[in-house]
Amino acid sequence: MKNLKIVLLITFVTSLFYRCADHVDYEAIEGYSITAEVYFQQESDYEAALVGTYDPLQWLFFNIQIGAIASEISLCGGESATDYLGIQQIDDMTHYPENDVLKSMWQWLYEGVNRANYMEENKSNIEFDGKEALYGEVYFLRAYYYFELVKFFGDVPLFTESRLTAGEAGTLSRTPKEEVYAQIELDLQNAIANLPNSQSQVGRVNSFTAQALLGKVLLFQDKFSEAAATFDNLIGVYSLVPDYGSQFLRFGENGPESIFEIQYTNTSNWYDWNCVQCSEGNYGIIMNGPRGWSGPEYAQGWSFNVPTAEFYNSFESGDTRRDATVLDIEAFAASTGSSYTEGYDHTGYFNNKYIPRAGESGGQTELNYLSNYRIIRYADVLLMAAEAYNRGGIDDGLAQEYLNLVRRRAFNTDGEDDYDIEATGSVLTDAIWLERKFELALEGHRFFDLVRTGQAASLIPGFVEGKHEVFPIPQQEIDISGLIQNSGY
Repeated sequence: MKNLKIVLLITFVTSLFYRCADHVDYEAIEGYSITAEVYFQQESDYEAALVGTYDPLQWLFFNIQIGAIASEISLCGGESATDYLGIQQIDDMTHYPENDVLKSMWQWLYEGVNRANYMEENKSNIEFDGKEALYGEVYFLRAYYYFELVKFFGDVPLFTESRLTAGEAGTLSRTPKEEVYAQIELDLQNAIANLPNSQSQVGRVNSFTAQALLGKVLLFQDKFSEAAATFDNLIGVYSLVPDYGSQFLRFGENGPESIFEIQYTNTSNWYDWNCVQCSEGNYGIIMNGPRGWSGPEYAQGWSFNVPTAEFYNSFESGDTRRDATVLDIEAFAASTGSSYTEGYDHTGYFNNKYIPRAGESGGQTELNYLSNYRIIRYADVLLMAAEAYNRGGIDDGLAQEYLNLVRRRAFNTDGEDDYDIEATGSVLTDAIWLERKFELALEGHRFFDLVRTGQAASLIPGFVEGKHEVFPIPQQEIDISGLIQNSGY
């Protein structure tokens, strides 16, 4: 991570956390094992382990892709109907337990859990100043990994005291998501209590980051009063950047609106197509670019995650977010004399938030884009707070205020109320949900918003109610541990 990655990371992760298992349970390869007897003996060991616990965040580029492609606003795209078949299946709602993309998501998220748990296992080895704050970061990370697991898979195996090892293969069982959520909340409360309000290194989470995630976790459980009270602590701490689109450009990273970003760099020279997550660059960015691009500003890519024309045309007139979110490639190519090759499911539109831009990659071009993923923005918090206040029957006036702050920035009204929403009750609820669609489009939220609000079956083509709210447990986990599969798969 920028300003968080250290040289020790390569050797540390390779030795301490290296794995090639195809399932949750794993054990370090013999000869590369590091035990507490030789490690976790000084403060620098814990700092290095913490970096290793952050590292799986960078692997989760499919979160962003799936959150859009599984919804109604974007198609998979690619070169052909079989290009990245796992994502094509998710787009078509034909995914099944052998889906390789979902298997990777499961493995990578549990890798993060295991790394956090290894630190928990060795927490008491030594004492040093700042240890509790450091572990606040560990608990935040574990909470985030488990939250993503629950979002994707529902009931999942829960373990917190130590790593799973190969010897424990076959012992897993699914924990009701309510219990997993309780652990997530506990971890975040511990993180909030021990984290500082700011960090000296960019990319490290702080107490406000943990509160933002806690509020989101509470909202996903319809705990509206608790969520509203949590979001209250964030109001005014951050601010909306005046120019919506600027925050997704290189100079807009880690700005005043950013609460949680996954950090990437283009300086890594180490890469491996069989281990794309091993790079420190953002591999996911190249997927969103136009094929065969020859022209200014952008760089060629693989034409995945293409917004639909229906979505592009659904923006209100004057909404500055449309062109910042969606690139009209045909218009841009015509105006600049550029050329490109149409991909599969070509719509004429591309993801303009996370698109390969000229000069932003290094080393192995495809694997080394430096674009950060914005996981939680202040605008997201304002809209979540608005929803909590409205759906909880707490204060529609305050809900309107938070919603309209976002809309005024979108329409560049300089504080005027021309586009303000004055509705209340369920009409206001619908307005907040619709605003999330446009404000957070192509950032990985849409599918999960539709599921949690009960709108997925009516809006997503091919969505089967009672089945597609969650994704299937990878078949390998079923075979190894005898886990019960999600309904319908």
